[in-house]
Amino acid sequence: MNYPNRLSSGANNVVIALSDSEVAKLFVGDTRSDIGSEAAKMKFANEVNSLVARFIRLDFDENLQAELLVMERLKPMDFRAYEQSIRELWLDVFEDELHQLHQAGFVHRDIKRPSGIGGLAFDNILLTDKGLRLIDVGISALREQVGETIFQKYLDIEKQEMEEFRQYFLNR
Repeated sequence: MNYPNRLSSGANNVVIALSDSEVAKLFVGDTRSDIGSEAAKMKFANEVNSLVARFIRLDFDENLQAELLVMERLKPMDFRAYEQSIRELWLDVFEDELHQLHQAGFVHRDIKRPSGIGGLAFDNILLTDKGLRLIDVGISALREQVGETIFQKYLDIEKQEMEEFRQYFLNR
């Protein structure tokens, strides 16, 4: 379906602009548990720091017949326009904030998209005027929900992906 103000789309959802400050991830069909889970994980991460895009509200749009996960609108910038020394500072802050999320019991799980899924590697990390930010917490996990063993497995993978992102971000 063609949605008005479409910004992007992933494997299961489309993101549209609602205003200059808000976007909505559309959930079409019976996805209440998915939207609720994603909202809860966003809220959890937002309580730790501002690395994950800020959750605003859940809503429903009659015209689109879609449930909406409304969040702050981030406006990406191209990191290649900035000197490596500046990128190193942004990356240090990003790594510190990601570590804070890990310590609190949140792992993103999609820093680097798995092969076979559309999109570019690392397109869930956006450079904004407020630094690097994470979007799309759909498959993220909370330690309290998955247990220590699974959480640690996810964390180990994310740490490796973070090292790959470091090389990509600094050397591209």
